[in-house]
Amino acid sequence: MTDPGNELSQLLASLGPELLSLLSGKRIELERVELAVEELELFLPIGGYPSGLMQHPAEPAPSVPARKKPASLIPESFHPVPEKYPCTIREVILGATRAEGGSRDRTITIGGSGSPPYTFPDNPPAHPPVISVDVFDTRVPMPRALKSHISEVIDDPAAWAELNVQNGADMVTVHLLSTDRLLGDASPKEASKTVEEVLQAVSVPLIIGGCGDPKKDAETFIEIAAMAEGERLVLNSVTTDMAEQKTLEPVAKAADKYGHCLLAFTGLDLNSAKELNRRLYQFFPADRILMDLTTVAPGYGLEYSFSIHERARMAAIMGDDELRHPTISACTNAWSAREAWMDLGPGFGRPEIRGPLFESVTAAILSLAGIDLFLMMHPFAIRTLREISGWMLQENPEKPVMTDQADWRRARI
Repeated sequence: MTDPGNELSQLLASLGPELLSLLSGKRIELERVELAVEELELFLPIGGYPSGLMQHPAEPAPSVPARKKPASLIPESFHPVPEKYPCTIREVILGATRAEGGSRDRTITIGGSGSPPYTFPDNPPAHPPVISVDVFDTRVPMPRALKSHISEVIDDPAAWAELNVQNGADMVTVHLLSTDRLLGDASPKEASKTVEEVLQAVSVPLIIGGCGDPKKDAETFIEIAAMAEGERLVLNSVTTDMAEQKTLEPVAKAADKYGHCLLAFTGLDLNSAKELNRRLYQFFPADRILMDLTTVAPGYGLEYSFSIHERARMAAIMGDDELRHPTISACTNAWSAREAWMDLGPGFGRPEIRGPLFESVTAAILSLAGIDLFLMMHPFAIRTLREISGWMLQENPEKPVMTDQADWRRARI
């Protein structure tokens, strides 16, 4: 009696090669098939797929020689090609000497640039950055790092202005916050008297700031414009709110009549800035307008503020006539960041150093966007900006010496 299993094996042995040849590269679907297997062995071929049941192992990959570590970088140089732009920023003269009808010892000119700032060595900014240092006519909440430098003059705006000039201020900004109805509601005549005292105390050009109320600021600016006729003050600021309150035209006409400049303030919106300037052109000369596009503290939107200023400057030198005005930056807004003045523990360094760093970084960054005039407060920040801008304006600046990045945390004042 023959063994059925042996016959099946012989049958598969004889038919196997032919079946493999017929089914090579095809998929087989079996229906109604049941396999009873006691032991199953799977064979996974490696390498190529030659015909037959046996597969040959893949050939080893060719060895790749190890790469040598470069000993030095490939020497290369960069030579920027100066670009010519069709327009320049309007120049604005601040302050007036006695020969010009004012009482200042000198005037300051801002604007005039015709290329992106510090981009082409052969086309530097037309004028170095100007720094105006703040004075307040009433006490306001202030970080200790700021207050410690002005504690002896904080209640005397004229003496405060003198101290700022001694510390190197190019200009002085007088903030008339006492005119705010919630902070004393001082009259325009009282505010005018304060400005007159500061004019007598210092001989640098002045910027006059209001309280932010469009109606009260309009009354105050008109009063001061007449009192300081010929001084070429900068009235800070006129806004779209004034246009809505119908106080923009009276302020602009008074400033024009008495020979002053206007600062047009808008909040991070170039369309609003252009619209405000268009309204001013109806009754005020374009060569006495400055723009404040808003400065935001580091960590709270400084990068967006930089973008707005950079876009404005590029559009201006490319021919946008409504943006061809010098710009200012209130770098003191950096102190509005709580990280600038709060005690956050030893890991963040001392607030006395950290605060000036916030103000310095804000000014340094925005200087790269083309800011012409900076409003500042802390002496350390003022000194730092002067050093940075002076270094960048050199024809062949030496490479700055790098120091330990943590030195500022261990510094003593």
